[in-house]
Amino acid sequence: QKGHTELYRGAEYVVDFLPKVKIEVVLGDDAVEGAIEAIRKAAQTGRIGDGKIFVSNIEEVVRIRTGETGMDAV
Repeated sequence: QKGHTELYRGAEYVVDFLPKVKIEVVLGDDAVEGAIEAIRKAAQTGRIGDGKIFVSNIEEVVRIRTGETGMDAV
């Protein structure tokens, strides 16, 4: 994932900034595999930098406004 060069007022500059996107999703266990496959298909370009999908367990969720917990808060 290298940057690229741009020409500005006759001078060449190296642009190291590469925009990235981070998406966080909380799902029930039954929806995880489908979500992984959908994200993978949508994000895959076949080039370096397609990204990664991390899966981790969420121990608890609390909706601050209502006090709901667990899947009711999701």
